[in-house]
Amino acid sequence: MKTILLAGAAALDPAEDEPRLPNAMVEIGGRPIITRVMDIYSHFGQRDFIVAAGGRSILLKQFFANYHLMANDMTVCITSGRVELQPVDDVAWTVSVVDTGIHATDSCRLRQLRDRIGPGAFMLSYADALGNVDIDALLAFHRSHGKLATVTAVRPPVRTGGLEMRGDRVTAYTRELKTDESWINGGFFVLEPEVFDYLLDDAVPLERMPLMQLALDGELMAYRHSGFWHPLDSQRDRHFLNGCCTGELPPWLRFDQAGPRLAAVAGRR
Repeated sequence: MKTILLAGAAALDPAEDEPRLPNAMVEIGGRPIITRVMDIYSHFGQRDFIVAAGGRSILLKQFFANYHLMANDMTVCITSGRVELQPVDDVAWTVSVVDTGIHATDSCRLRQLRDRIGPGAFMLSYADALGNVDIDALLAFHRSHGKLATVTAVRPPVRTGGLEMRGDRVTAYTRELKTDESWINGGFFVLEPEVFDYLLDDAVPLERMPLMQLALDGELMAYRHSGFWHPLDSQRDRHFLNGCCTGELPPWLRFDQAGPRLAAVAGRR
């Protein structure tokens, strides 16, 4: 199954001595956060990725074109220039990087990938939010309800992207949260091809009319995730996520425990 990674988010406000980067390329624990998201999917055998790139897409293309050198040990014959790779980790990813436009909305980026995705359901995620989401359980939940779309609902105390639900069915997708106990959009979607019929206006972000209309039509279901989830929206988030990499295993790869409830920064999608 293909996994789409939306990598067009605006850059963080950088430190004064750092170049401005797209969120997807901001390093967390010495690696771009997009690869940390891919680790989550790869843990469950999902290794076929399409990156919907926005501004400075050349950085993503250059990075993945050379990632095989960074992910493996190597031996170089100085005379001939021949390079032999010695695999270190099983990073059997296939990655397509597609330039979907600097100013395109998420719905516009997704629509452009329709022919690349092919028939059948696919997954969609932001390239700048990490969570120990059980992808197998998410897929099983999606297949069980027979609706067009599943969004992973999380409960950090943020202020935008609220989900109103009746049971597991999303009844409304709202921009403002009513209480700190509201469920919010955590990404990690599973979508059926019919969702493309809801992408009617490239100027309207996915998080607005398309998801709102799916909710009104009773076609958007929520997979409730109560474990670790944290976005990359600010330098504060970056410092926090970097701090999570000091242990043997970061919390977004600890699938046998719920993980701590963490405070996120206001202004999430």
